[in-house]
Amino acid sequence: MGGDDFHKGVKESSNKLDGGNLKILIVHTRWNSEIVNPLVDGAKTSLAKYGVKSENIVVRDVPGAYELPGAAMKLIRQSQQESTNLVSSIVDDLLSTQTPSSQTAAESAKSGPFDAVICIGVLIKGSTMHFEYIADAVSHGIMRVGLDTGVPAVFGVLTCLTDEQAMQRAGTGRGEDKGHNHGLDWGTAAVEMALLKL
Repeated sequence: MGGDDFHKGVKESSNKLDGGNLKILIVHTRWNSEIVNPLVDGAKTSLAKYGVKSENIVVRDVPGAYELPGAAMKLIRQSQQESTNLVSSIVDDLLSTQTPSSQTAAESAKSGPFDAVICIGVLIKGSTMHFEYIADAVSHGIMRVGLDTGVPAVFGVLTCLTDEQAMQRAGTGRGEDKGHNHGLDWGTAAVEMALLKL
């Protein structure tokens, strides 16, 4: 393979991705928000590209990266519990003699559990071991969210050595080349993994 043939990044899926029926959770940090906010915007842009309705994209923030896995787990479990409660309510309505109430505008969003979660944050190495401990804990924590809940969890945490590396990966670099917004890739991954079937 010649040097000109290599293109860094993920190759487009050969499957048609239709996220029109998906409900996606984005949990992001407020730490390093100048870099995180463009990443969140990139993920939302990508989700919309694949048809995920804006009302089916739920965005929540937490203080820092260490809190991402716990918040994602809690919100996913709440959505799964609410889905169970909704099914029970529908069954009760069907079994009762009353006519189910008409749907309100607030209920037009997809009910039910989240189909995927994107955890977004930015860790930038400092002069202590804090970076290594947090990066390791967050990586394992986000993986556990996906494994323990059965809901695809996208690792959207940049682990960079410098501010400039982080900005390049958010598409906000200081130079002429602004870099690439990885949030776009994370949105695509969330849709693809949510739709993954045998």
